[in-house]
Amino acid sequence: MPATCLATATPVLAQDAPGTTTKDSYRFVIVPKVVHPWFDKVNDGAQMAAEALEAQTGADIEITYSAPQSADVIQQNQIIESSIATRPDGIAVDLLDPEGNRASLEDAQYQEIPLTLFDSVPPEGMDIPYIGSDFCEQAKIASRRLVELLDEEGQVAIMMGVPSAPNHAIRAECHREVFAEYPNIEVVAEGIDNDDIQVAQQQAAAIMQANPELDGWVASDAAGPVGIGQAIVEAGKQGEVQLVGLDNLNEMLDLIRDGVADSSSASQPELQGYWSVMLLWQQATGAPVPSFIDTGNAFLTKDNVDG
Repeated sequence: MPATCLATATPVLAQDAPGTTTKDSYRFVIVPKVVHPWFDKVNDGAQMAAEALEAQTGADIEITYSAPQSADVIQQNQIIESSIATRPDGIAVDLLDPEGNRASLEDAQYQEIPLTLFDSVPPEGMDIPYIGSDFCEQAKIASRRLVELLDEEGQVAIMMGVPSAPNHAIRAECHREVFAEYPNIEVVAEGIDNDDIQVAQQQAAAIMQANPELDGWVASDAAGPVGIGQAIVEAGKQGEVQLVGLDNLNEMLDLIRDGVADSSSASQPELQGYWSVMLLWQQATGAPVPSFIDTGNAFLTKDNVDG
């Protein structure tokens, strides 16, 4: 008799199967880069996921949302470490600095606390599931639209966000790659706003004053285009300086409706919060999870900004 026929089938017990570990309650921690309206939308998505899981499983799901007051990796690591000490069922983080965050992430992994990254990519060599859009594609949608508006000729500027943040750095580099394809497009300035609308406004105003022939702007973070738009209005340069924004903050949508900005290339923060919680919950149940979930990008104009 073949050996395969001698084997006695062993029934798989429910508690042994991947994804079948259950609890009566779960607590997940969401740690964004900074206090910011974009991350409020992430939190909205996380709360939506918690409600869905409660309805489907009957378990109590608690979301703890804890944001650094400024884009400071030391503050962010303190929040992550404090969260680890409370033994949550999972932590989702938007990294400020992959190398600066590495030790805290390794500590969570050592203590077997599930991790998910959103709006970011993992530090090199670390295996952490992550959620986000294609950051380079998102940037290139915006910079190519600006080139089109300028008929492939003119002076442009880039707002870089937090330069150490992976998603902001990727977008800034991809803007540069697009502009480098056009010999008559010149990048005359790059600002740093650290994901702060007021700083973005100040940076944009100073750059436009120093470059009176500037024709257009793109940004690498959600705060950047809002501040740029405010600076354009204050300088009375609507229609003279083109702006293609990033993301879908309410202020950004108003800039499109008012004609200050042409359009925006937007990631979907609510989906990133929603799937962050879902991935953490799946890990907590012992289920295998994908290494990456792409939530996609949307191109918003005056024609579709109101849905």
